[in-house]
Amino acid sequence: MTKWTLPPDGGHMDRPTGIYLQTMTGKETQDRLAKNDLIILPIGSTENHGPHACSGEDTFLVTRLAEQIAQKTGCTVAEPMWYGSHPYHHLGMPGTVVIPEETFTDYLRAIIAGLWNTGFRKQILLNGHGQDYVIPMAIHQFGKKYQVPSLIVNVNWWFIIKEHIRDKAHGGPFETPFVHADECETSFSLGLFPEMIKMEEAVDTKGQSLMPPGHIDGSGSAYNLPIPFWQHMGASAIEVIVTPEGVVGSATLADVEKAKPGLTAILDYLEKLVNDIMNMYPPGKLPPLEKITQRTREEIDALLKGPLNSGRHLYTIAYPP
Repeated sequence: MTKWTLPPDGGHMDRPTGIYLQTMTGKETQDRLAKNDLIILPIGSTENHGPHACSGEDTFLVTRLAEQIAQKTGCTVAEPMWYGSHPYHHLGMPGTVVIPEETFTDYLRAIIAGLWNTGFRKQILLNGHGQDYVIPMAIHQFGKKYQVPSLIVNVNWWFIIKEHIRDKAHGGPFETPFVHADECETSFSLGLFPEMIKMEEAVDTKGQSLMPPGHIDGSGSAYNLPIPFWQHMGASAIEVIVTPEGVVGSATLADVEKAKPGLTAILDYLEKLVNDIMNMYPPGKLPPLEKITQRTREEIDALLKGPLNSGRHLYTIAYPP
């Protein structure tokens, strides 16, 4: 029997269950930091996912995963980023809110800084949307701007389980390749938030590639082709023209049983990641100062103490964040 609850018993974003930073009191936050100072920031999008699925699907995928990890490990979850950046071929689809890359990066970098200043110097940015190309930029901009001891990693859930998102022709569980709001993504959604999926409304469509096969990888980079799906413009038709339904693929084939092994594998890995980080760097410990920054120990010690403990806040180094 798996140790994970699939599907889970609803979400926790508005429940005072000791999972989300935003539902904790100040004292609860300090108590949490003393036991586990790692936080997961789910990063999603608001995007058309067809007549059968909610527009917050990418966000709920990562919040429901993060909630189970927090319950198992004692880490904290931040309320998610609901709006994301989008590749060109998403542009113009009603229901899809496109945030410019510069705005998205600035916003994410500011969130990272605020969480660091709160005491969460270990952060996992858990991404559920095809914005792979901008999240690392925010991490490195934060690092260059502040140069403070931190451990910040970006995890895209599909990279963890490529073998679980492939079609049967390539050893996976699905009849069709993973694209968008389709057999694969809808199956994973049924495993995490079935109450927001209406299978009676599901439809099938077919996207259109504008390149010969063998070059551009699909969603999730599942087939290890040379060019990831976000590293092009013009190699596929834009969705609002070719698949105005909001689905790219065969949503009617979705089945929660197809997704459960993949979901279990994601959760197992995320639990290991959090535990490995916390075992190597217990609360209050970070990668060695002398190996990751050339700021003076005196300056860093003041920032690590923080403004409420006879130290200094992060924004004494730089503002805006």
